[in-house]
Formats: sequence, C-alpha cells, structure tokens
Amino acid sequence: MKYFKFSLSLLLALGAFYALNTKLDSIPPLGKFLSPSQGVWQNEKTESTSENFQMDGLLDKVSVYYDANLIPHIFAQNDMDLYRSQGYITAKHRLWQMEFQTYAAGGRLSEIIGEKALNYDRAQRRKGMGFGAENALEKMKEDPEILKFLEAYCQGVNSYINSLHVSDYPVEYKLLDYKPEQWTATKTALLLMYMTDDLCGKDHDLEYTNALRLFGEERFNLLYPDFFDINDPVIPKDTDWSFIDTPITEVPQSQLALDSIAETIEKPDPDNGSNNWAVSGSKSYSGNPILANDPHLGLNLPSIWFVMQLATPEHNAFGATLPGALGVVSGFNTDIAWGETNATRDVKDWYKIEFKDKSRQQYKYNNSWKNTSVRLEEIKIKDQKAYVDSVIYTHHGPVSYDYTFKGNGEKEGYAMKWAGLIGGNNQRTLIDLNSAKNYDDYLKALKHWVAPAQNFVFASTQGDIALWIQGLFPNKWKGQGKFLMDGSNPENDWQSFIPKEFNAHTKNPERGFVSSANQHPVHQSYPYYVFNDGYEMYRNRVINDFFKSKEKISIQDFKDLQNNNFNLKASELLPYMYEHMDTSSLSNDEIHYLNIIKKWDYNSSVNELAPSIWDLWWKTLLPLTWDEHDIEGTALTYPFVYQTIFMLKNYPNDDFMDIVKTPEKETSSDLFLISFKETVKNLMAWKAENGDFNWGTYKGTYVGHLLQALPAFSRFDLPIGGDRNTVNAADKNHGPSWRMIVEMSSPPKALGIYPGGQSGNPGSSYYDNFIDKWAAGEYLNLLFMQKPEANQDIISTQTLTPKP
Repeated sequence: MKYFKFSLSLLLALGAFYALNTKLDSIPPLGKFLSPSQGVWQNEKTESTSENFQMDGLLDKVSVYYDANLIPHIFAQNDMDLYRSQGYITAKHRLWQMEFQTYAAGGRLSEIIGEKALNYDRAQRRKGMGFGAENALEKMKEDPEILKFLEAYCQGVNSYINSLHVSDYPVEYKLLDYKPEQWTATKTALLLMYMTDDLCGKDHDLEYTNALRLFGEERFNLLYPDFFDINDPVIPKDTDWSFIDTPITEVPQSQLALDSIAETIEKPDPDNGSNNWAVSGSKSYSGNPILANDPHLGLNLPSIWFVMQLATPEHNAFGATLPGALGVVSGFNTDIAWGETNATRDVKDWYKIEFKDKSRQQYKYNNSWKNTSVRLEEIKIKDQKAYVDSVIYTHHGPVSYDYTFKGNGEKEGYAMKWAGLIGGNNQRTLIDLNSAKNYDDYLKALKHWVAPAQNFVFASTQGDIALWIQGLFPNKWKGQGKFLMDGSNPENDWQSFIPKEFNAHTKNPERGFVSSANQHPVHQSYPYYVFNDGYEMYRNRVINDFFKSKEKISIQDFKDLQNNNFNLKASELLPYMYEHMDTSSLSNDEIHYLNIIKKWDYNSSVNELAPSIWDLWWKTLLPLTWDEHDIEGTALTYPFVYQTIFMLKNYPNDDFMDIVKTPEKETSSDLFLISFKETVKNLMAWKAENGDFNWGTYKGTYVGHLLQALPAFSRFDLPIGGDRNTVNAADKNHGPSWRMIVEMSSPPKALGIYPGGQSGNPGSSYYDNFIDKWAAGEYLNLLFMQKPEANQDIISTQTLTPKP
C-alpha cells in the first residue's frame, strides 16, 4: 500500500472486519463505524498543521514548524512549554499508538480486544509490569523538575484529546469501538517499562538448569562456554581496569536447584539489538567526529519512533522520540550526539520458591518462613466479567510462574528478580542528554539510568567520542544467575551492585573509534562476572574490521556500513560444508542448487538466490544438529550459533551430531547432506507455489500494523537485503528501526530514516512514505533549525498560545 484511501467499498470494509474478527474477535457496530459524520470516512482527512491552538497551561507562545517530511520543529521559550507542546504534537499524530502500547504494557488489552488477550494480560501482570511502572514513577517523583515536566507533557496530550470529537478519533478506536483515556504520568511510566521489557536481554536460567541436569557439567561447558576467544568486545581488549577497587562478590557454597520446568517462559525477541559507533576527528574525512545509530526492533506501523526537534533558548535537540515519553531518545543537539544499543546484560534471575502450604502466605527463606505479599490484578474483559489474578510477591520479586511440584499437590513457584522492577529515573537521563553540552554532562545524565542495560555512544563538537555500558548491574559471584537458584538461601540473593563509575566504558580510545553491536561487552580481564549469554558474534566483527581497515571515514562509508549485507556467519561455515559434504548422491536439481550457492559472494542482496538457499539450509541444519534438545515438557535452548558452528567444524563425530531417531551414527558431514536435500525439496515446493525465490521475495520483509490483523494498514514484500546476522539486520518483520548519521560540525549535520512515516493515520500520505527510501538504503537530510523562522524547507507553521 502506497497510500491508503478510505473511499473503500462496503465489501472491502466488511473484509477488513472479517480479518479483524478472525484475529481479535472484536467487531465494531457497523452503523457507527460507517457513519458519514463520525465513522471511518472522517479519517481520510489529512493532518492540519497550520491552524493555531489555544492550550491550557502554556506560559508563552510556542511555534511549531513542519518540514516537507511532516517533522515538527518545536520552539518554546521554556522547558515546561516545550514538553507540554511535545505531548500535544505527539498526540496529534500518534495518539492511538502511544495509548495502545500502554495497554499492552500494563496487561489491559482484554479491555479492548476481549478474552483472547487474557493470557497475554496475565503474563504482563505476573512479571510485574504495573509494579515496575509504579516504582519508576515513585523514583521520578523524587525529582520535582522531572515530575513537573511529566505533568506538562500529560497536559499537552490531554489538551489534544479534549479537543477531539468522536469523528476525529483515530481509525483504530473506531475499529475496536472504544475511546481514548486521559493521559497520565503512569502511562508514560508504563511505556518506558514496555521498552525496558522489550530490551531486557536474554535469560536462559531455566533452560541452562535443565541442560546441566541432562548433559552434565563437562558437556554443558562445551555447549555453553562463558567466553569466545574470537570476541572483539564493545570495550577494547587492552582497556586498563586497575582503577576498580570494589571486588567481585565471593562465590558461596550454594546448591543449584536442578528441577526441570515444563513450560517455556515468555521472553523478548532474542534479536532485539542494534548497531552504534562513532569515529574520532583523526579518522574522519572532515576532522569532525561522526556518530551513527540504528536500533534493531520489530517493524511496525505506526513506527515505534516519531522524529522531532525540541528547542528552547537554552538547548536545541533533534532526533527520534518515543511517543508517550519526554525528550529525544536517539539524536543530537547543538553540541553532542548520542545513541543506544542493547547491552543484553543478565539483569533477570529466577529463584525456586518453596511455600509453607497451599495458602502461599509464607515461603522458606534462611531456615525460617518469610511472609509473602499479594497483589490483586483485576483484568477487565470487554463484554465479560473481570478476571482477578492473585500474584504472589517475595523479596526476590513476583512469582511469575506456579507449578505443582512432583505430583504431590503442593504449590511451588518461580520468582523473578529483575532490575527493571527496581525503578529508576530514566526520564532524567533522556532530558539531560537533550541539553548536554559535553562529555561531563553526558556522564552526569547516564548515572540515573537503571534498565534496560544499554550501550550509550557519544560524540561531541569538542572532539570527544565515548561509549558507556550503562545500567544498574548486580555484583554477582561467578556463576550467579546462570542457573535457577534456590530462593531459600540468602547467599543466592543479589548482594550488592557494581558502582556505576566502574561500569565498562571507553573514552577517546587510541584506535580512533568506538562501536557496539550487542557483542560481549568486555574482555575477560574485566574484574566483574559477565558470562556469555548468547552475545552477537558477527555484525560486531564486520563493523570493527571495517574501521580498522580504513584510515579516513566518510559519510558515504557510514551509509555503506549501515546498509552492509555481508554474511560473515555464512562465510565461516559454508566453505567447510562444501569440503566435507559427500555430493555423490545428489540429484541434478540438488547439484544445480549447490552450484548456485557455491558462487555466492556472501552478500545477502535482494536479487540473489543463494541467500535463500543458505537461510533455509541453516534453519534445517540447526534443529537437526540439536535434536537432543527437543524434549517435550522440558524447556531447553540450543547452544549459541557461534558454538554450533564451532562444534560442526571441530567435533564432527561428537555424539551430539547423531540423529536420535535414526539407527545410524551420523556425523556433521551427514547432517550437511541430509539438511541440504531437505532444503532443496522445500525450496522447489516454495518455487512451484510462489515463483522465483530471490532473497527479497523469499524473505518477504514487511512492516505490519500494530494490530497485526489489518493488512490494508501494513506494507508487504519490501525489497531489502540483509538478515539478522548482517550489519543491515533486516529480517522478515524486524530490523533497523531508525538509521541516523550525525557529523559533529558546528552546528551538526545529520541524516536519518525509519521504516514508516510521521503520521499514525493510515489515510495520510505521511503514514508510510519513508518505507521505500529506507528499503533502498536512502536517507533524509534532517533539517536542524537553529532559530525559529519559516524558510523554503517549511511547509506550514502552527502557533500554540496560552488559553485565556
């Protein structure tokens, strides 16, 4: 869909209802939905961006300039008016999205979707999303200025909501037959929890516990090593850590809890990650530092990001904002630029809880019984009676999962300890970064950040570059948190936290660049325990090798690198597979396919056939290799990709290479052949049904509407290369959600793009107008206005004035 038009026939409208009903079981009243005066037809109207608006609470006039990309440039005279206006303008273009995401975060989707969302809502409540948001809000309330800014933002959002007639509601409200609520600070806290949860990193405690129990310590250590020698960590290997004077927590004599679990814990997307980097002036073509960021997240419409400029006489920031939160998240101002990638540190641990009896009012701890608390979670369900869930809390955290222990009827459970529930003033970090002028200001801003763990990259017009791995990290004893722990033993508690000044970081490294791509954060010489929890192993080496290979870096180099499709993973395994696979039994078709992939240069380009062969071959080979892990009723995870390849190449005759269900003893060479034949068979079937399987078509990258059941509001079959292991990590519906490049001239010059558009209205020409450029690797020249005045790049101006 290039532009969605609401001159739909009744038949198409009913088709949309059917699609919605099959997924969400929710149909709006047709008369209301199709009403000429207030129904869906009203949403064909394009955004009005030039009318003036009188707003409650404003202290002074605010000018909003819209450029040709519908990017608002807000100029206010003070911070209160700035954030009040940010709330108003964001709601004007993204109201339904920002509110829907808070419903999802807080476990309230059943209110608008119905009973089908109940299990999702229960899971959100049981992992403490509301509890964590409340704790974060309490922390923000300790900062009077942030609280005032939050209240101003809420006022701005509500000013827009209160100005709406029913006919003006975004189309999704009409589809689901509900109306917007007033915005509150709690909703902002929930939105930030939503991102914290989405980026909380991987945790495999239960799966590792089962693997240790099933395979034994020696085999476990072979499959899941703590460190890979080939690592090129985020912080350079030669970093001197001698300044750290707080020791690691000593290892206690605790016993692991080695019980299996029959259900898999719901987890965030394991590939939520990102790239960021910065080069110093010494490596830059112009002598100015250059910074880049591209967060890898789910690709949705409306986009997760909304680009804005936020300016007062004291500071001037530009970049990607998170609709519902204050300030710019990834961007730049007059003096500095910053961006984030997921640090994927292990800040979530699981504890086995033994309750005293069925009442679950007490649990075993330190050879006595400790009282639990109960949080009653009332989940309202559309057109049904509310469901009340009793969530038990221990001092570790919420008991997210109950199970009946060994068939004796007594309740046991798993409690979650998560830094995300502690509560932090992350809004302060973002606000302070927006106005920071130098490295010291950047460092001061980061100290408030708690979770999710992030790699914050930095560059300034003063010539500094830096990268801090920031978050509140428990000072764990070696091995702590890798397995399910006994919740009754105090030695298993988090004993302390790593002092924030000792978080891993680097400033102006000798090599002339900093970078992160979700790889292992540090070398083994770092004095605190950081185990390998499946860190990225390929994008980071491509990036670092690129910078090491060039003396001077240009803006075009940055563009090329962000759009780099070289598949290092395939290049490290395929030659070995060719050499060791017996091809004597291949059919003519199979030989044909093998010849295609043998000619591949390992670039996952749109029109190549080889990336499709590789992708399916790998996805067939992986479960075949680890079929020992497919045990019904037991949660297990495959070894890391890098270790899988290491095993295939270096342990070809290991017992793990044997296929469990066959009488023969297979080797890795046998697995290559078996999986290749299956790959060709499946590709030929796919081709017969769909046509040619070039990578762009076979991968089928799409950007789907948040409701998932609305294909007319989505974009499909986007011609973009790459996969999750390439720097251009564009997968089926996941990938670079915001590409940004900033040169730290005075003032900075910037490029940016994201797979969406500024408007949340599917009837607007600005709904998805960036997507084609994004897929093609193109960028927008970002207009960084230095003073409030209309110019040839401005298409309209809106004035916000105090309400008399």
